[in-house]
Amino acid sequence: MKTDALIQQDVMAELKWEPAVSATKIGVAVMDGVVTLTGHVDSFGEKWEAGRAAQRVAGVKAIATEIEVTLPGESRRDDADIARTAENILQWLTIVPSESVKVVVENGWITLSGELSWDYQRMAAVRAVRHLMGVRGVSDQIAIKHAVFQTDVQSDIKAALQRQANQDAHGISVTVDGGNVTLTGTVQSWWERDLARRSAWNTAGVHKVVDNLVVAR
Repeated sequence: MKTDALIQQDVMAELKWEPAVSATKIGVAVMDGVVTLTGHVDSFGEKWEAGRAAQRVAGVKAIATEIEVTLPGESRRDDADIARTAENILQWLTIVPSESVKVVVENGWITLSGELSWDYQRMAAVRAVRHLMGVRGVSDQIAIKHAVFQTDVQSDIKAALQRQANQDAHGISVTVDGGNVTLTGTVQSWWERDLARRSAWNTAGVHKVVDNLVVAR
């Protein structure tokens, strides 16, 4: 079991190792395996990359990202400019059906809405606008259509864990209510937790995943 001090040390090292993050601008605190990131960065993309870097560290149970995005003068853009750029980029994505995603920008914060058939399409849309200049944050309100079956989600998670992590899914319970999937149980690392969550999202028809998985320490 890793101590909070060791987790803090590892998160700081991972942030320093991540080239997309200026580690000197970010503070790290850990209590009972929960990591809190603070500080100021120059873009929302950097804030997101910092959170992803912390997730990669073994022993991390949860992350609170309290990093503020402070745009330098040359990166500031008005909302109309950001909206036009985001809409143009989404139109160029071949895996996202044209006109299926709507863009609203307020104070540099992008909100995406609409309806798609697959979660990989939703992720592609969010990823496309996350690193645009002038963006302070991204809210994903895109819905996923189609029906989903509990047996499909369970078998997909089990197969993915066996394929990629050499683990089984015996510690994971899956319940399905319409397009809502709830994951409960215990996994051995944050990476396995993320893999289980992504496996649920990759099932056709899933539009919400409630992650109640616990990372063993």
